[in-house]
Amino acid sequence: MNSTSSKLPYIGVDIGGSHITAAHVDATTYKVIDSTMKRERVASMDSAEVIIESWLKVLSSLIIRTNGENSKIGIAMPGPFDYEHGISLMKGMQKYDALYNINVKEILAKRLEIPEEDIVFINDAEAFLRGELASGAAADKERAIGVTLGTGLGSTSNASGITVDMNWAFRPFKESIAEEYISTRWFMKRYKEITGAEVKNVEEMLATATASVKDEIFEEFSDNLSIFLNDLIAQEQPQVVVIGGNIAKTWKHFIDALTHKISDKSVAIRQSEMWEDAALVGAASAWA
Repeated sequence: MNSTSSKLPYIGVDIGGSHITAAHVDATTYKVIDSTMKRERVASMDSAEVIIESWLKVLSSLIIRTNGENSKIGIAMPGPFDYEHGISLMKGMQKYDALYNINVKEILAKRLEIPEEDIVFINDAEAFLRGELASGAAADKERAIGVTLGTGLGSTSNASGITVDMNWAFRPFKESIAEEYISTRWFMKRYKEITGAEVKNVEEMLATATASVKDEIFEEFSDNLSIFLNDLIAQEQPQVVVIGGNIAKTWKHFIDALTHKISDKSVAIRQSEMWEDAALVGAASAWA
């Protein structure tokens, strides 16, 4: 994909627990310019300098400077994080402990030799929905919910007029919290309860489970997800729900049952169109 804008492209960045992904995002179309995509593994439990260096290796290769201007950077970052000031608040989460209370924005700006105001941070779950709204599965709607299904459970909404992290993963649900019933670890736990065997992830479960076991587990999963979504839909009144994350790639195993169990039939239930690109576009769209 080629850039079609005369404006400098934004740099969209997705920082996860073990990686950094970044690319130029066209400032007019809000599409990722695929040829610029950079990925780097990050030793997130190493020293602050090692972490920052791995980020800089990617970011410095994407900075464009012309006519006294430079590329502006939007970074999707997991929390807890002071997004306004660029200060990491992650501690005891098996990632980025060495950055606790460090002003990451200040360090990156200094090392990249760009103004601090040219770097913005946004919550990673919010970035997913922003991306899908900008040029993905929710681009034709005004009110949307974004749900990411994977090792954790992400939930965002723009029903209030701005895209916000709903943080419903920790909402009371059955005998625990929602994330315990709507995430990879629920699949692993349920598979072991039924078969006595262990699997590392949903992909391995799909490769090894019998058809009847898969049907049983995904039927229960659709129950759990529908209860969660029906409550969220009732509160937020969206036109569309966009579902992303690794578990969403098993779409064919649960979408028919899920759609049947959604109470408000006027709400479209859609699979992510952008996948990993959503966070990059969403982060860049913070400059819109």
